[in-house]
This record gives sequence, structure tokens and C-alpha cells, in this order.
Amino acid sequence: MTKAKVATAFVGAAMIFSSCSTATGNGALIGTGGGALLGAIVGKLAGNTAVGAAVGAAVGAGTGAIIGKHMDKVKAEAAAKLQNANVDQVTDANGLPCVKVTFNSGILFGSGNATLSSTAASELTNFATVLKNNTDCSVAIQGYTDNDPWKGSTAEQSAKKNLDLSQKRADAVKSKLNSLGITNNQIKSSTGFGEANPVADNSSAEGKAQNRRVEVYLYASEAMINAANEGKLQ
Repeated sequence: MTKAKVATAFVGAAMIFSSCSTATGNGALIGTGGGALLGAIVGKLAGNTAVGAAVGAAVGAGTGAIIGKHMDKVKAEAAAKLQNANVDQVTDANGLPCVKVTFNSGILFGSGNATLSSTAASELTNFATVLKNNTDCSVAIQGYTDNDPWKGSTAEQSAKKNLDLSQKRADAVKSKLNSLGITNNQIKSSTGFGEANPVADNSSAEGKAQNRRVEVYLYASEAMINAANEGKLQ
């Protein structure tokens, strides 16, 4: 069975139990025995399997539902603040709802470099406000590129250069957020993935543009999970 067919089968199974567009339903499902598996599947499809706080025990259905409602608010605030990014809700490695913010690298960076544009500086300033208002969200930054080769380089060398570029772009976003007061206590990781996890077809210019991106995940921190378990999360 191809990867695409496997993905389709898993997504279809997930949809039998819950609509991914409903945060509360997502969270409630995740609290069941099969929630961890479903979360890992959805997380892998979203390219963010490693995103999620370390938790020592199973997360209950009620906790998942509470976090889902909270993340609805985080998503709405991010969508209202950001003009040049896509804001979506996905699922982290714990099977909990999290917010995925995708910045197009055409907005953030010039071709082939990792220097933030003036538009990016303004957008990240707005984004920093969202993060400051939601300090119980942990943050993971992921950089990506298309698969365009570098002049005079082999395919292997180009892939390595794209990996390095994606890391520099992720780090540039992190550095800017740090300068705006977002600490590394909140930003848990900054990782470049190069050509991996494309979201569009690299055979077209439009697809390549979509693949050149930086994704930022806002996911439930251990403190948020504990607050939800205690019924204290609003």
C-alpha cells in the first residue's frame, strides 16, 4: 500500500470518530485509550510528530476537551493578529489540539537567504503579542524549503544546503521572537527540515512556493496540561 493510501485510510478512520474541525471533539476523543495512537497518526501526517510536551500519564478525555476549547481561543487570536500567515488547528504527539501558524517564506525571506524582510519583522511583532498572551503554550519552530537544486551542486549537496538554509530560517524567526521578549522557556525548539514534509507538489512554481515556509506550533505545555487536569484552565 502506498504512503498516500495509508494516510487516506488513517484519516478516514479518524473522521469516523471525530471531526478535525471541532477542537472540543478532538480533545475528548484523544482522552480515550486509542487517542495516543490517533494523535501520533495525525501528528505524523501534519509533519509534527515530535511536537508535544512530555507527559508521564495518559491524558483524560475531560482534559483534552478543556485544552481543545482553550486552543480555539488561541487560534482565533492568532488569526485576528496575523495578516500574512495561515492559522490552522492540528494535533500534537500527545493527541491534543494545537495551533499551527504557517508563514510563507516568500514573505519572510528573499530567495536563497535567511534575512528577515521588513514585512516579516512587523508580522512577527504581532505574533509575539499572541505568544505573550498565551505563555502556557509551548512553541516549536520548523523551517522548510522546496527541492530546487543549488547551482554547481549535486543532488546530495543541494539537499544538505537546503537543510542548512531551513535551519537558518527557523533560527532567524526564533532570534526575532527572542528580541521581542519571547524567551527560550517558551520556545522549546527551532529545527530545519530542508526539503522534507512538502505540503505541495514541487513540480510547479506554485507548489515550490508553498513548500518554502516556516511553521510555528503552539502546543499545550506541561503546565497547561496540569491546569486542565485540575480544572483550572480557562
